[in-house]
Amino acid sequence: MNTSRIAERIRRIKPSPSTAAADRANELRRQGRSIVNLVVGEPDFDTPPAIRQAAARAIEAGATRYTPMLGTLELRQAIAGKLARENGLTYAANEIIATNGAKSAIYAALAATVNPDDEVIIPAPYWVSYPDMVLANEGVPVTLPCPERQGFKLTAPQLEAAITPRTRWLLINSPSNPTGAAYTAGEYAALAEVLRQHPQVLVMTDDIYEHIRFDSQRTTHLLAAAPDLRDRVLAVNGVSKTYAMTGWRLGWAAGPRDIVEAMETLLSQSAGNCCAVSQAAAAAALNGDQGFVPECVAIYRQRRDRMAQRINAISGLSCAVPDGAFYLYINCAGLIGKATPAGRRLDSDHDVVMYLLENAGVAVVAGVAYGLSPYFRISIATSVETLMEGADRIARAVAELN
Repeated sequence: MNTSRIAERIRRIKPSPSTAAADRANELRRQGRSIVNLVVGEPDFDTPPAIRQAAARAIEAGATRYTPMLGTLELRQAIAGKLARENGLTYAANEIIATNGAKSAIYAALAATVNPDDEVIIPAPYWVSYPDMVLANEGVPVTLPCPERQGFKLTAPQLEAAITPRTRWLLINSPSNPTGAAYTAGEYAALAEVLRQHPQVLVMTDDIYEHIRFDSQRTTHLLAAAPDLRDRVLAVNGVSKTYAMTGWRLGWAAGPRDIVEAMETLLSQSAGNCCAVSQAAAAAALNGDQGFVPECVAIYRQRRDRMAQRINAISGLSCAVPDGAFYLYINCAGLIGKATPAGRRLDSDHDVVMYLLENAGVAVVAGVAYGLSPYFRISIATSVETLMEGADRIARAVAELN
């Protein structure tokens, strides 16, 4: 007899590794240690003034009550306008639901559709929460290693080989956290050819980094390459990364009405509607001047270039230059097998990360958390000064290995 008071679906998952890494860095800081924190994937810019002002106006106008469960009509029309304008996708207001961040949209979609032992295909490296969200909903995460030599991206033959009669979802994140890899229209077309042979497979696209691109190209959406898959695709996005609005907790999903309706029912009995003020702010972000976005991307690009150059100059480390997002996924295979000054052997990327934290005061996240080793992830969503200090410390720590 199971005597635990905690449900099995919760005991099968683990806390977010990135949150755990950030917590450890903060704990060391409280102890008086000097820590360069390169963990958190959060823009270091303030939310633009026009968006903050729209929120203030909403408060003064009394927009502080419950909203429709799907979200205000104003917000859903703004989301529909964005999808049409930027992605060439047409959605009605009742095919869109606003959620408490994009993370909530992904979880609610899985909870609304995944039956016990249903499989969800997740290309690795993946965002740390994907497999655990599947497990929490009694599904089976099927992780497919996508090595650096194939650009950290899923191939059509891999997808074909992984699909079974139990496959419920394919989950795609482009540009990706942690690698910044972005799918091309041709790559999407190849995946779509496979998907057409398996009509039971749904596709969830996590588009949260779509605007953070370093090649001046607009991020291609799967549905732009394969519009005939529209009834099987749920497009998830939000304002957190693009508009520096992480704390506003506002995301959305757009897709087939039956899935959106099921999410609406689930969330009405759990989280409820998302914050009315945040909805007003998000509508203003989507409808307003977009000049803030390319300005931020230009800064991220400068940081990416400088940090990638520094990392690639360190013997034993290397990183591919990402297409987008604000991370570097650093290959540390050259450090595996080396010994620390204290004589401890580094046998994994987790060992490397702990060495950098404890000996150099640099907090990063091990690649094992993202499903592909030996790597570690750093966030470039911080100042150049902080990044350069982190690079200096990493270089000194690596030089001390034997």
